[in-house]
Amino acid sequence: MMNIQMVDLQRQYAKIKSEIDTGIEQVIKSCTFINGPAVQEFTTNLSNYTGAKHVIPCANGTDALQIALMALGLKAGDEVITPSFTFIATVEVVALLGLTPVFVDVDKDTFTINIDSLEQAITANTKAIIPVHLYGQCSNMGDILKIANAHNIAVIEDNAQSIGGHYLADGSSHKTGTMGTVSCISFFPSKNLGAYGDGGVIMTNDDILADMMRKICNHGSEKRYYHEIVGVNSRLDSIQAAVLNVKLRYLDEYCNKRREVARFYNQAFANTPMIITPFEPEYSHHVYHQYTMVLEDVDRDEVHTELAKLGIPSMIYYPIPCHKQEMFKHLTDREYILPNTEYLTSRVLSLPIHTELSEEELIFITGGVLKVVEELRGKK
Repeated sequence: MMNIQMVDLQRQYAKIKSEIDTGIEQVIKSCTFINGPAVQEFTTNLSNYTGAKHVIPCANGTDALQIALMALGLKAGDEVITPSFTFIATVEVVALLGLTPVFVDVDKDTFTINIDSLEQAITANTKAIIPVHLYGQCSNMGDILKIANAHNIAVIEDNAQSIGGHYLADGSSHKTGTMGTVSCISFFPSKNLGAYGDGGVIMTNDDILADMMRKICNHGSEKRYYHEIVGVNSRLDSIQAAVLNVKLRYLDEYCNKRREVARFYNQAFANTPMIITPFEPEYSHHVYHQYTMVLEDVDRDEVHTELAKLGIPSMIYYPIPCHKQEMFKHLTDREYILPNTEYLTSRVLSLPIHTELSEEELIFITGGVLKVVEELRGKK
């Protein structure tokens, strides 16, 4: 049986081992483990890659979201709109800061924030919108920004899963994470651009916001031992920056490889009505952090279980929407009716997708999926 992984970092590392080892060794020799030259080099390189004016390093993607919200100066009771169909970190930081999360639906086909649901959720207390570029798919940033600008609302792009992606409109291309007021990126190891531990950055073109976020990351301080505001301790360490410096050079190659894998899956499942393959709208250059399909007329959980028996890993991102999580049980001031979110959480299933998958492995995976869904068809 093949040893297939959802993400195979060992094989990826083997291809860039000498570069990675050299970068890590340089940091260890210099002993500049915090805010060393590798961190400065990485933030400069990422700024050049994305076109963002300011790249502020931090400890992880969740911290990035928290720091962005803190920098906006929001107050208790201010409302922040987020999709319910997302990883919990998007919403967790909103509640952590005493702000009020307002959940909206997503599109059934793109899995990203639904524009009609967004418009209906806006009130006089709405101070920020967090569109999530989910699974590598870019949100409809054109419409989101029009709405936000009309109401003077900040936009925080949750770009944890979509670095390397693009928003395409009017003949131009904008990298995800460069269009909102501020954006947040995670470098969790499984990401398209992943570190060998935790890491994150916040990006903005706003000079004042950038200065504020740098202070917040450093205990609210610009000058050592002089603390102007309440901050946190959130830093990207130099060893992770050295790893990211190497892998950033390969990011476009990694994203293109993931798109090739997605095309293979799409072709293999094209004539299977039980499998709805990922949709790419005209405005989104999808970079497939996850390959997530929707299953119809077949029990998703059974498919997940049966695939595991065949040695084919799969994951459910996400089985419970945020608005139904226990942590938000106290939010009883409104009833949420999010039909697309409910539909997707019961049907989505993600298959292995990474840079090292061979054609032999892809044939094995797709053959197994087709076998399982056909055997389970109609049993739901």
